[in-house]
Amino acid sequence: MSLVIGLTGGIASGKSTVAKMFADLDIPVIDADVIAREVVEPGEASYKQVVDVFGNEILKEDGSIDRPKLGSIIFSNEEKREQLNQIVHPAVRKRMLKKKEDYLSQGEKCVVLDIPLLFEGKLTFLVDQTLVVFVDEKTQLKRLMERNQLSKEEATDRITSQMPLIEKASLADEVIDNNQSIEKSKKQLLDLLKKWEVIE
Repeated sequence: MSLVIGLTGGIASGKSTVAKMFADLDIPVIDADVIAREVVEPGEASYKQVVDVFGNEILKEDGSIDRPKLGSIIFSNEEKREQLNQIVHPAVRKRMLKKKEDYLSQGEKCVVLDIPLLFEGKLTFLVDQTLVVFVDEKTQLKRLMERNQLSKEEATDRITSQMPLIEKASLADEVIDNNQSIEKSKKQLLDLLKKWEVIE
């Protein structure tokens, strides 16, 4: 019996840290963000669509997409953000599913789909269990400001552009409380994997 876990969280909640813990346990992690970058590389179908919609001014000199520039356009404009999502999300989903099937057919008994917008994108049907990495608002704000050198206002904007973590936690099958040390988060993960019979 194989288990597909949907891992999600919010910006600066520590989701990547937990994804690395899975990887360190030799559990394959399929990262939606990595795939989202791959599908808009020059030569990909989605790349052409993004350039058609947003114009050549979002390109760097080497022809690749200038992600910060594109980010600044879509952060403040919901319509543009929606346009981008409609191009990128289906391509990402297709590639993630293909990777998931590949791993399962190789006999992996657990695969993690690391999807930031698991609930917003209504993608829970892709997984068997959902796992949210949770921190309280104050911790999230502090970590994001430190990590990305953002002002309080910029950090707050980014956090409020996402579904609140407390809401995600209420929707999840399981939650890892990442307010404390990495060791404590790791212990929670190991306990969960035992409960799910992924590890002994």
